Parts: sequence; C-alpha cells; structure tokens
Amino acid sequence: MTRVLEARNIVRDYHVGGGLFSPPRTVHAVKGVSFSVDKGRTLAIVGESGCGKSTLARIVTMIDAPTAGELFIDGQKVDVAKDGLTPEMRRKVQIVFQNPYGSLNPRQKIGDVLGEPLLINTGVGAEERRERAMTMLTKVGLQPEHYHRYPHMFSGGQRQRIAIARALMLNPSLLVLDEPVSALDLSVQAQVLNLLADLQDEFQLTYVFISHDLSVVRYIADEVMVMYYGEAVEYGTRDEVFANPRHDYTKTLFAATPRADVASIKARLAKKKAA
Repeated sequence: MTRVLEARNIVRDYHVGGGLFSPPRTVHAVKGVSFSVDKGRTLAIVGESGCGKSTLARIVTMIDAPTAGELFIDGQKVDVAKDGLTPEMRRKVQIVFQNPYGSLNPRQKIGDVLGEPLLINTGVGAEERRERAMTMLTKVGLQPEHYHRYPHMFSGGQRQRIAIARALMLNPSLLVLDEPVSALDLSVQAQVLNLLADLQDEFQLTYVFISHDLSVVRYIADEVMVMYYGEAVEYGTRDEVFANPRHDYTKTLFAATPRADVASIKARLAKKKAA
C-alpha cells in the first residue's frame, strides 16, 4: 500500500503566561506521537477535549509547525517552520471543520465557494471552474440549481456536504475531518458518513477523522489512535482497539461513552431509499 501520511515523534509545545499574575509556563500539547495512514484508509483520532487531537489536526494540515518531529505527505517531508511549503504541497491536504454553519462565507454563492480554491490555487478559467463545481455538487448529493444559492438556504447536513465538496475541489491526497458530524442530527450524521464512505471508495481518499464519538469511529475507521494528555495511549486496528482495549483510559472512555447505533440508522436509511 502507498503511505499517504506519516508522522514521526511529533511534539508540540505552547509557551503561555508571562503576565503580571501569570508566570510563563510551557504546555505540552502533543508529546512524541507517531502514526501513519495508507492510501484509501481512515485513521480515527479520539479522545476528550484538550487531549491534543485538534493540535495534531493543525499540524497535519500544515497550519502549525511541530516543535519537534517529522511529518511526511506522499513520501515528501513537510517543513512548515522554514516556510518551505509549495502550493502543490498545500493542495495535498484539505480539511472539513466541525461547524457547517460557520465554515462557509454567507456572502458567497455556492458556486463561488466551490470555485474559489481552483481560482486561488490553479488559476483555471471561469467555465472550467463552473463545470468542475457542478460535477462536485452532484458527487456530494446536491443539485446543479444549488450552484446559485447562498449558504443560509441550506440545512446543516447540506452545508456539510458543500464543505466536503469544497475540500475535494483540489483533488487532495488527504482529507482531515475535524468532528465533521458532531453538530448534526443522528439521521443526518448517518447520511454524511455514508457519503464520506462512498467518496472514499470512488476517489481512493485517505482520511484522518478527529472525533470523540465512538459509535461514529466504530463505523468509519480502519485504524484508531486514542489520545490522552498529549500522548497516544492506544493505537491499532479498529477491531483490535474496540475488542481488546489495553490502556485504562481507553477502557474508561469506552465505558463512559453512550453509543448510538449509527450502523442501524444507516441500514434503515438504505431500506427507506430502496422503498
């Protein structure tokens, strides 16, 4: 298998404080974490708020540089700190954020939302941008007439479909999904998860899926990494981690988390669609 993403001993420290009533201190957000994802696979990174999973997402998407460690995308070393990123490298990784209501510009029509990445990163002409945007709308289950509408005219699930379409416009190697369904109703969650699975099969996409919802992770992940206070305390295939969690934190996390049966919801939706 082709390795799309590899992280080696990633460390991220933040220096905070230093005011009159707050002495300077160092926060160790990520502490020597290593992982990899092969083409067409999904790695889920799970854990409670503050465990370091969103910090890892910012490093993988090249928004932040690691304090130490190495990051490779498609076998090429990424050097964020020295500003050595080419436009081609930045196009390889795209992100879908948690909030479908805050991730789209309310003043832009959907066609412009989808075409903007092409205009900025590739400079293709208006007609090609339009054709590719129309095609991507259909890929995510929307209609060509949606091209001329504004974000406020869509539901949360539809907006998240638009956000996914925008992320795919540049044909990335890797998609980082940061809690992409946590703001949606359960039935809509299942629809979006089905869409992500279909797109992964069609385009051989590679996902890093950030989540705290174990029922979602159980459905979508191939591998799972559990974060706890900046460390990866559990890492393995989905079946291994769920069937035989080894770390006490993982066991506690699994025991304390209510689990919605997303797979059953998916099956009901498929049955309803076939009827």
